[in-house]
Amino acid sequence: MTVEDEVRAASETFYEALNSTFNGDPNPMMDIWLHTPTVTAMRPNGGCEIGWDKLWPAWKQVAELFSGGHVEITKRTIYVSGDVAYEIGLERGTLSPGGETIKAEHRVTNIFERSNGDWKIIHHHTDKSEGAMEALRRLDDTQSAT
Repeated sequence: MTVEDEVRAASETFYEALNSTFNGDPNPMMDIWLHTPTVTAMRPNGGCEIGWDKLWPAWKQVAELFSGGHVEITKRTIYVSGDVAYEIGLERGTLSPGGETIKAEHRVTNIFERSNGDWKIIHHHTDKSEGAMEALRRLDDTQSAT
């Protein structure tokens, strides 16, 4: 297995964990992320978390808010330099915040670091999604009204 294959496998594990989170179970995220104060995420809802202590609660919130969904990375390109690698591509799929299905299609950058022989994600960045932001606003309005 080449180093690029190892990073691709880590990316696939990340997307399995992401889809698990969209379907109510964020726990697989625990295994694929490095748990340091320097990990970061900039998500389609405009959120930006720095540090595992901020990122983990955000993933748990996603699991609570979404009632389904599946995304995958397409047009993937991976670059490796020593113990750091990054991939760029397009995330495509559908998401269901609060039961409303929306289309997901945005650019993505994921950065991985080799730690104790395993590739872990240290950064996830997607474009903002107006559709996701609007659906979450409607969900928030609905929850506030009850």
